[in-house]
Amino acid sequence: MRCRDAKEWLGAQRDSAFAQSENPAVDEHLKECVSCRAFQQRLKRLDTLVCPSTSPVKASISTDNIMLAIQQQKRITEQLERLHQQQQTRIARLRPFGTAFAAISFFTLGSIPLLLFAIILIQTDLAVKILSLLNGVIDVVIILAQYSQEGLTLATRNNWLLSGVAFAVVVMMGMWLRLMRHPQEA
Repeated sequence: MRCRDAKEWLGAQRDSAFAQSENPAVDEHLKECVSCRAFQQRLKRLDTLVCPSTSPVKASISTDNIMLAIQQQKRITEQLERLHQQQQTRIARLRPFGTAFAAISFFTLGSIPLLLFAIILIQTDLAVKILSLLNGVIDVVIILAQYSQEGLTLATRNNWLLSGVAFAVVVMMGMWLRLMRHPQEA
């Protein structure tokens, strides 16, 4: 007899209250198979937990305690629903302001290059003075770019290092996505 068949028979025996001695093949299999014996023991422990009449420990839960627990659960559920509704109304109130703020921000950020281009065209002397003041900053940016290019060259030569960095980025993104998912409804 296979373990799967024995486990199915044990489950059916538990559900329909067959006597264990009705199937000698299962008894023989249980003598030989440690896994199925452990499964049978788990089923017996589950039966003692489910049926308090066969359990040596009597449960002392009164109907009043059950009703009190149900009322507490209802109160908690109502509080959670109220909080959810409050959150939804706050989001609904802030949505127009958020849209306006995003539009103004994009317009402002998009206008900066045009403003700089207009200043360069109209005030060429001012643009030359600004570039002469930024001469040292531009040199530093060029030097930093050269160093970063050297570092990237070293990193790309060693494929293990590049693969490790890519793996770390993927793992961090996965963790971030896991943390940002919506909570499960109760």
